[in-house]
Amino acid sequence: MGFSARFTDPEPGRTQVDALTGPVVLEFGTGWCSFCRAAQPLLAASFADHPGVCHLKVEDGSGRRLGRSFGVKLWPTLVFLRDGGEVTRLVRPDNVAALAHALAAIDPPA
Repeated sequence: MGFSARFTDPEPGRTQVDALTGPVVLEFGTGWCSFCRAAQPLLAASFADHPGVCHLKVEDGSGRRLGRSFGVKLWPTLVFLRDGGEVTRLVRPDNVAALAHALAAIDPPA
């Protein structure tokens, strides 16, 4: 659980994602995307306060079905799920406050 710096391999299918329980963040992007690389320190810092949130980093691109099923158009796109259902999403996050707000929506403080 918590922040993952590595892409999930193999990529989960949509049925698997829909069946996930608890708080999950899907991060769609690529290793060569400058926006994705710039977001990594913000993501790592934000996830530090939410160790119980599962982070699935999914490599996206042509022929990748999971990203298409979520309507991903720009990277990084973060989809915040609770029990398999989308609660909110952020596209190209650039500040810790927005990430903290989205994480709190799926993983409220105890």
